[in-house]
Amino acid sequence: MTARELTPARLRPQDVVRVGAAGMRARPGRLVLSALGIALGIATMVAVIGISASGQERLLRELDRLGTNLLRVTPGDSFLGEKVELPAAAVGMVRRIDSVTSAAATGDVEVSVRRTDRIPKEQTGGLAVLAATPGLLGTLDGKVRSGTWLNDAIAGRPAVVLGSVAAGRLGVHRAGTPVWIGDRWCTVVGVLDPMPLAPEVERAALIGFPAARKYFGFDGHPTTIYERSAEDAVDAVRALLPRTVDPEHPEQVAVSRPSDALAARAAATDTFTGLLLGLGAVALLVGGVGVANTMVISVLERRREIGLRRSLGATRGQIRLQFLAESLLLSAAGSGAGLLIGALVTTGYALSRDWPPVVPPWVLGGTLAATLAVSVLAGLYPAVRAARVPPSVALTSG
Repeated sequence: MTARELTPARLRPQDVVRVGAAGMRARPGRLVLSALGIALGIATMVAVIGISASGQERLLRELDRLGTNLLRVTPGDSFLGEKVELPAAAVGMVRRIDSVTSAAATGDVEVSVRRTDRIPKEQTGGLAVLAATPGLLGTLDGKVRSGTWLNDAIAGRPAVVLGSVAAGRLGVHRAGTPVWIGDRWCTVVGVLDPMPLAPEVERAALIGFPAARKYFGFDGHPTTIYERSAEDAVDAVRALLPRTVDPEHPEQVAVSRPSDALAARAAATDTFTGLLLGLGAVALLVGGVGVANTMVISVLERRREIGLRRSLGATRGQIRLQFLAESLLLSAAGSGAGLLIGALVTTGYALSRDWPPVVPPWVLGGTLAATLAVSVLAGLYPAVRAARVPPSVALTSG
């Protein structure tokens, strides 16, 4: 017999896959349960990343639509901790700043809004009454869901526009409904859509400055000024606002950018994503242990098969390769199912919240890497153990 005849045949890649798949088909129930562990881990990771990315994408799109050029001016604190008021003419002064495209204001009115006069005034429902200038809706890029906005014709009359949250809490969904403000009835002339950059407006009943002075004793001092400028001039305008609004005490003026809050919310989701990814990794590890257990049992049950293959000339390396292939195929089936489940969960949840469904492309690469790592680790020991079984012992075992 020549040396060439003693050389064992090499397994081609398609042969390795075929042999590995044959071993899987012999015990389908057990392998399905093992693949399920991998699938749950992968599905958890994909769903967590996908839902987080979808939420961030929704916030970023909202920021793009609303813009980051809105600044909010409010009274700060005095040196002695006393209440500070913004000058009544502050809005007009802000409009004269170069690069400012629009400015508007609201002012606190010290009365409550209720559905009827039968409700005690102490039960405010967390709602406020604000005097508003006509340009507020345009400055905030808001929209009227029902009815109309305050204009010069109705700003001096007992007419009110409700923010989206205020309308919901008062049970008012269309214009023409009366509500009780202070000590008189006012007619709802409009209901607004949500305003993410101005949540305080969402929770308020808005009346005109003239009506607030005439009916509720409003002193005319704005509490909040909203200003929009060119995107490239935001920082410059922000530096000028305190001295413009209150030249005598600019240190008593606070300037903020509402869009920063939305950006912070998008960044804050990363913390929860990391926590949930840890849970997904644990689930993936548990799935890997299940695969390893399945492969070890498979080695013990298939000692005769291993011995027969060794007797027919299969090398230890080929035996190791066979069981590693089974482990890879098992994990690949689990990861494929997990990827599909995770994508479906992400899409379903995102659509239910009216978010754009997003599954980052790098998740596919991460899933493949995780699958390879788990399958190699899970199948390495059983493969080595199978390769060490002597042909004589295997063939004589019962």
